[in-house]
Amino acid sequence: MEARINPLASPVAGKVVKHFIGANSALAESTVPYATQELVKLRASQINGCAGCIDMHAKDAAHAGETAVRINLVAAWREATVFTEAERAALELAEEGSRLADAAGGVPDEVWARAAKHYDEVQLADLVAVVALINAFNRLNVMTCQPAGDYRPGQHG
Repeated sequence: MEARINPLASPVAGKVVKHFIGANSALAESTVPYATQELVKLRASQINGCAGCIDMHAKDAAHAGETAVRINLVAAWREATVFTEAERAALELAEEGSRLADAAGGVPDEVWARAAKHYDEVQLADLVAVVALINAFNRLNVMTCQPAGDYRPGQHG
């Protein structure tokens, strides 16, 4: 697969992408566990069909110590027994936040309430930022047909 364009080649789009990257770096300061953030990014990327982000976040999660079983079961987290209740709540929030067009009214109150049982307001805000940012990256990569497979763990973070 060959990319349609390189967004970084545009002075304006390049700045936007660099701000996305900066925003992602800021998320490293969150108290939401890194593993949870990577699982959330992976799940949203699966939903959005973003091969580049799936490649990146699966590899970064593995590099950070996530097991192959947990990484492989993210796509079927509801039926998997390997995730904590907090991780399950974060994955559910990621799904609902990535599929806004599928449900009138956005993220259901029940989904928010389940996440709020495990994360405080600051962490919830951070999770919302993680979901919003990965969805932005997904859309940029999918629209421009960015190829996947060559990412090296830690390359962008």
